[in-house]
Amino acid sequence: MAVQEARQGTGAEAIHEGGCACGDCPHGAREGHRRAVAAFLRLRDDYAAGQGLPAAVAHSASASRRWVSEELTQRAEAVAERGRAEGEAWLARLWLRTVCTVWGAVLALLLGEALTAVGAGWSGARTAALAAALVVAITLSAASWLHRARGGALAPVIGEDNRMSTSRTVAACWVLFVGYAVLLLAARLAAASDHAERDALISGLALARGVGVVTVLAVVCGIAILVRRVVGLRVLAQRLQKVPAHRPRAADLLTDDSGRGAFADIQYVAISAVALLFAAVRLARRPDQLPDLPWGLGVVVLVSAATYLAGKYAEGGRPVVLSVVRVREPGDLDGPIRTGDDIEIRGAGFVPPGARGADRLSRMVVRIGAVDVHVPLVPVTGGFRNPTDNVLTVPVPADVEPGAVEVQVVTAAGIATNRCIVQVTE
Repeated sequence: MAVQEARQGTGAEAIHEGGCACGDCPHGAREGHRRAVAAFLRLRDDYAAGQGLPAAVAHSASASRRWVSEELTQRAEAVAERGRAEGEAWLARLWLRTVCTVWGAVLALLLGEALTAVGAGWSGARTAALAAALVVAITLSAASWLHRARGGALAPVIGEDNRMSTSRTVAACWVLFVGYAVLLLAARLAAASDHAERDALISGLALARGVGVVTVLAVVCGIAILVRRVVGLRVLAQRLQKVPAHRPRAADLLTDDSGRGAFADIQYVAISAVALLFAAVRLARRPDQLPDLPWGLGVVVLVSAATYLAGKYAEGGRPVVLSVVRVREPGDLDGPIRTGDDIEIRGAGFVPPGARGADRLSRMVVRIGAVDVHVPLVPVTGGFRNPTDNVLTVPVPADVEPGAVEVQVVTAAGIATNRCIVQVTE
């Protein structure tokens, strides 16, 4: 519908049709996706209210359900395509925002140093701090340009599932901070003319003074690598369901794949941010040595990292089918499962986190014997009644042979459940 609305325009409006990547264009990727989503939601609610059904299928509940499901599936695929286009356009623009943020931070540092230098005077440490910031900003700007199609400088912290990785982001912040601190000391050492000052700066890099920061840096970097390995192995072992997101969001740092706040992620980000702030204050007060992070605070960060890692081990789980029963319509007699009947599959984990969109729900399949049956989308106002995370309803096709038949669910993440045997009669 969004495409049809765009085609009604003339001139420049008709050229874009809601699919271009122009940032200021009203028919750009973001606007096209927004219109497509709004049109899909209206269509879903209309079908849920029984409106818009053709007369040819309105008389049959099964025929109307199949027709509605097919229509919603096609519209959902179009919305998903718009979402992917919007995500690519957003990533392509992100590098410039990253560069502006980085240089804005450099400008804020310059203003802060200028204000605090009033009365105290400008010192060599302030010059070294500004020089180190310029080196970091130039490096990040170059990285943003080289990876401008994948989010600029944020490309290394975007996971394989196209979400912001909490572990990588925390590790990247610590790496940047420690790198900045070393550059600051290197700039001061290069500008030092007194032999005693040079010795003091070199001793400031001694492990005895920076052991807390070095330990935290090693742990958070190890956690980032270990979490990637753990998640990858759990996905391959079908113990964790992963569905890619349309685009990364800042909220990914504090939420799980379904968008709900995750305690393990929140506490890891919060404690790491507090520790980084403390270390930054210590570096500002003592710019002649690595910040001496107290062991008490360092242990708190280590406990937070261990909690985050344990949360990664505990999350997820393989989908499971618990039982399969025949759906009895009101007024029908109880009886065995026959071809043409609807069956209700009860279990858990049928809808992976982040897969509640119609385009993902339409990819669910129930394997009944040798026949793959796509799970029909049954809309209700504000969502879908079928499928859900613990109940699926599908018809038994006529191609299923009578007798003992295995029933298995394949989720949108491609993970197959256990097999449940049911008896199908003629």
